[in-house]
Amino acid sequence: MAGELTTIARPYAKAAFEYAKETGRVDDWSAALGLLAAFASDPQLAVQINNPTVPRERLGELLLDLGRDALFAGPANLVRLLAAKGRLAAIPEIARLFEEQQIADQGVRQVLVRTAFALDDMQRESLSAALARRLGAQVDLTVEIDEGLLGGIEVHSGDLVIDHSVRGRIKQLAHALQF
Repeated sequence: MAGELTTIARPYAKAAFEYAKETGRVDDWSAALGLLAAFASDPQLAVQINNPTVPRERLGELLLDLGRDALFAGPANLVRLLAAKGRLAAIPEIARLFEEQQIADQGVRQVLVRTAFALDDMQRESLSAALARRLGAQVDLTVEIDEGLLGGIEVHSGDLVIDHSVRGRIKQLAHALQF
């Protein structure tokens, strides 16, 4: 479901970012999408958004009423479009992807590294430099410890996944042997 939501949200986030950049209102759009994402992520509202018996347009208008003072025409039109298409549940993912695109536009890539063991400062710097060369951008590195990897690392940056973990290699071997 999460992958499907990302697929749905990506073109909306891209279009919103391009429009925001053209109009010079990237920060305003970012704030508006963040607010809408907070509303749409509220557990009580999320239940209603995912309830097929609640009229979609009514939910869209509710979101617009909640953000009345903070929303301007662009984000309000996006909410109306998402409501008409039955895609209000994608708002938090649209906001996340918008932020990713904003950071990437600034020449910085968010990179998550999962490793079986803690990295010292020298290893972090070396990995960050290697990833910056590979990605052609500055790297904002986040490191998580995942003992389930057994050894090695996994690198995630947007759609890019590099799996050099022992667990990943075992999965590849099992797949090759058709287990």
